[in-house]
Amino acid sequence: MSAMGIANAVAAPVIRTARVLAARRILVACLGLALTAVTAFSYVAVGGLHLNPLRSTITIQVMLRESGGLLANQDVTLRGVRIGRVEAIDITDHGVAAIATIDSAVHIPADSPVRVSGLSAAGEQYLDFRPEHDSGPFLTGGAVISPGQTSIPVSLPEIIDHSRGALAQLDADKVAAMFRELRVGREGPAKLAAIFDGASLLASTLDSVLPQTVSAIRNTKVVLNTVAELGPGLRHTTTELSKILGGVDKMDGGFRTLVERGEPQLATVDNLVADNRQNIVQILGNLTTVSQLVYLRIPALENLWRPDRDSVVDRVSTVVRDGGIWGVGDIYPKYRCDYKLPRRPPSQADFPEPYRYTYCGDADPSVLVRGARNAPRPPGDDTAGPPTGYDPTKQTDATPNYPPYTLPTTYGGPDLPARTPN
Repeated sequence: MSAMGIANAVAAPVIRTARVLAARRILVACLGLALTAVTAFSYVAVGGLHLNPLRSTITIQVMLRESGGLLANQDVTLRGVRIGRVEAIDITDHGVAAIATIDSAVHIPADSPVRVSGLSAAGEQYLDFRPEHDSGPFLTGGAVISPGQTSIPVSLPEIIDHSRGALAQLDADKVAAMFRELRVGREGPAKLAAIFDGASLLASTLDSVLPQTVSAIRNTKVVLNTVAELGPGLRHTTTELSKILGGVDKMDGGFRTLVERGEPQLATVDNLVADNRQNIVQILGNLTTVSQLVYLRIPALENLWRPDRDSVVDRVSTVVRDGGIWGVGDIYPKYRCDYKLPRRPPSQADFPEPYRYTYCGDADPSVLVRGARNAPRPPGDDTAGPPTGYDPTKQTDATPNYPPYTLPTTYGGPDLPARTPN
């Protein structure tokens, strides 16, 4: 088939269709108008009114302390992106409940903060979800968001009430004088505009760092309150410090004399240190060992001079007094308990572990009246005596060694048995 034949075969149906439409042009025009109306309505319903019958939604409740200007049929957004709308606003016993429908395809964490935001200063509030993570659990149909997750914008009466204190600190006469001065010059309007621009910039800057600003104000309040509470102490410290500095000022001549005449003596001390450098190093090493030993025994040393009770020094002072040594003797014989354990000579130079089971075998109740054997016990408790099948010679576990916090307790005597010379 030639090219002319192909063109005729394609053009013939087109021409016949055009003739049919031309013969019924009124019907075609009506159908075109109806199609245009349906298309426009669909665009307005879906794009403008957000009516989509094919979309799946879920219904949730957002509990608010106040409405914050939120009304029905307003948007619900996820970080500014529309995902639903507010169906109704109901009043509850503890505030307001916003009934919202959102797209079920959008997954919102159940613990996401929700805030009532406004598009402008004129209002146009909407619910905005601000999730802090993208993990579950997510909101489902019928979910209720507690008031602790919600926040509302500051209302105009609150702003006026909060600004009342700041406005009360303004001096009306000075403000009036400032406006009079701005009105005199030709540059007054420009300067006034610059003042308002600077105030706007300051407000926007403070708004961007609002949490840090609030934290700084709170910390400053704590510091100032602490300084106010410490005022009497600071004044007393200043008074005492002035007395100390006055005494130092009186001793100024003596300090100057010491500095002027003390140089030869200090040089002698330097020479002494230089000549005995090696000995001093050894002495410092020994002092290091002594300081470590003293550090480990600080609790025992502190117990000698405890201010909350009688120390050893106080007790010694009560014994040695009036030119003699005083004491109290008790001639009444007291029972002694025999623990029936192997005995070691006191001269043995080792550090054995104590025995695990040390039970007094004397059943006399007058022995160890305050001991564990005579302690009150419930009926049937037999822990006053040793357990069944115990080993009386069993010792406790060896003392753990944690250098440098523990000292080794090695055997300090000669090797036994002693060797005799051949």
